[in-house]
Amino acid sequence: MSRPEHQAPPEVFYNEDEARKYTQNSRMIDIQVQMSERAVELLALPEDEPCLLLDLGCGSGLSGSVLEEQGHAWVGVDISTAMLDIALEREVEGDLVLGDLGQGMPFRAGAFDGAVSISALQWLCNADRASHHPVKRLYKFFSTLFSCLSRSARAVFQFYPENSYQIELVTSQAMKAGFYGGLVVDFPNSTKAKKFFLVLMTGGSAPLPKALGQEETEGVTYTSKREQMKKMRGKPLKKSRDWILEKKERRRRQGKHTCADTKYTGRKRSGRF
Repeated sequence: MSRPEHQAPPEVFYNEDEARKYTQNSRMIDIQVQMSERAVELLALPEDEPCLLLDLGCGSGLSGSVLEEQGHAWVGVDISTAMLDIALEREVEGDLVLGDLGQGMPFRAGAFDGAVSISALQWLCNADRASHHPVKRLYKFFSTLFSCLSRSARAVFQFYPENSYQIELVTSQAMKAGFYGGLVVDFPNSTKAKKFFLVLMTGGSAPLPKALGQEETEGVTYTSKREQMKKMRGKPLKKSRDWILEKKERRRRQGKHTCADTKYTGRKRSGRF
């Protein structure tokens, strides 16, 4: 299935029908809420203190609703008019701004205590128009974002990178703009649960938050490998002559037709005919 960002520019792809479908899909809402809650957790905001946050690619305000529930005020930016119209219909409490992230953030310096973004960053890696240069647009976005965040703030981006080149592209432009930080990958060994979060810091280098699902997965992998090695002790190497003879003997005990053993059993073929 083609990725949404390859089908059309975001302002075209998220038309009225697509925007409404996205907002009314219960599975999509659950995923969006879970990722937003995780993004806020990675922001490491002060406890019991309301903050002013920026929601980048806010869409119809699903992620903004999570910020509201946690007691924060927010400003949302999105390029899709249809998405913002639905956010207004839903009567979200955040202020909404129609804007292209690639053209930079139009806010005053140090205005926000943090920023979150759910499923939006990968769109900036595309050139939807002849005038679009992903490297320049990403740098413009990150440099203006850096300016409008306070010097103790973090920005957390959940995104779907298409390949390692996109990861390198976004992280390099973020660091060039003045940010510290890096990638946090939750459930790295899971196909469905794996999630990428780019965690950026303005106030200097600090340890990255711990990814979810790492310890458990590593423990299981280590245990299963150890058990496998135990079982293999004393057994003939797979596809060796002894292993083949054992297998043939088992088949005979089961009453299955089996070729007779010869001096050629288990011998490697030369490959020449």
